[in-house]
Amino acid sequence: MAVLVVGGAGYIGIHAAHVLRRKGYDVIIYDNLSTGHKALADGFELIVGDIADSAKLGKILSRCDSVMHFAAHAYVGESVQNPKKYFHNNVTAALTLLDAVIEARIRKFIFSSTCAVYGNPVKVPIMESNPRQPVNPYGATKLAFENALEAYGRAYGLRFVSFRYFNAAGADETAKIGENHEPETHLIPLIFQAVQGELAALDIFGDDYPTRDGTCIRDYIHVTDLAEAHVLGLEYLGKADSVAMNLGTGIGYSVKEVVAAVERIAGRKVPTHIADRRPGDPPELVADPSLAQKLLKWKAKRSLDDIISTAWKWAQKAKD
Repeated sequence: MAVLVVGGAGYIGIHAAHVLRRKGYDVIIYDNLSTGHKALADGFELIVGDIADSAKLGKILSRCDSVMHFAAHAYVGESVQNPKKYFHNNVTAALTLLDAVIEARIRKFIFSSTCAVYGNPVKVPIMESNPRQPVNPYGATKLAFENALEAYGRAYGLRFVSFRYFNAAGADETAKIGENHEPETHLIPLIFQAVQGELAALDIFGDDYPTRDGTCIRDYIHVTDLAEAHVLGLEYLGKADSVAMNLGTGIGYSVKEVVAAVERIAGRKVPTHIADRRPGDPPELVADPSLAQKLLKWKAKRSLDDIISTAWKWAQKAKD
C-alpha cells in the first residue's frame, strides 16, 4: 500500500515524497498543479486531480493506507483580500478529502498546518499549549481543519499528526528540487531575486520592531528537516495517539541577520529598502520544538547556513 501525498508537486510536498521514497515507502502524488509543478514530480506516479473530486480520490485512496495533506493556499496577504478562495479550498474542499479518507477506511493522516494558528503569540518560544488565535484568514482556515481532524478523530478513529510549521526554507541537497512560488513571498528567495537583479531591492518591512536590530525575527527550518519529521510522524501514528506539534529549530534570526548570511555565503551585496510594516506581522515567531523532539526523537539538523547554501545552489541552477 502507498502513501498518498496530496499537493505533492509543491515545495514541501515534493521534499516529503523524496524522503518517503528514500525510506522505502511507495508514493503516489496527487496534485491539481494550480501552484505545484509537474516537473518536480518526475519519477513519481502523478495523479492530476483536485481535492474536491471525491470520485477520483476514492479510486486512488483504495490503493493507499495513509495520507499526507499539503494542498492548501498559503499566502497570508491574499487570504485577507480573498478569504472566499481560502475557505473554499483549505476548509470546504479539504473536508471532501477528509471524508474520502474516512470512506476508504484510512486511519493515518498527516496534516501540513502552520504557526499562523497561534496568531500573535502570548509567549515566545511558542509551545503547543499557546492559545490558537489566528489573526488572518489563512491561519483561520488551518485552525478550522485542525478542529475537523480532532472531531473526526473522536468520532471515526482517525489518527493524525498536525505539524505546525514555522518558516520552511532551503532546498534538497541535490539541487534537483527547491522553492519556486509564483508570486514569491518568502524571504530567502526574495533576497536571491534582489541579488540576481530581478528586484531593484529587497523590501524590509519595518526596522523599528522591539527586536535586537529592529527587524522581525523568525524561526527558519530546512525543508528536508520538515520532510523527515513527516515520515517520523507516519511511523509514530503506527503506535501512538493523535497529536499536534511544532516543527521549528527553536532559534530565531532577524531579517537583517538573514540578509547578512546571504551576503556572506553568496559573496554578493544585497540591495535593501526599508518599507512600512505589514499589518499583523508579529515581532518574533520562534518555535519551542521540544514536543517533536520528545515524541518523534526528531531534531532539526540543518543550520541557517545550510538553508541558504542549498537554496542558493537551487536558485542558481533554476536560473541557468
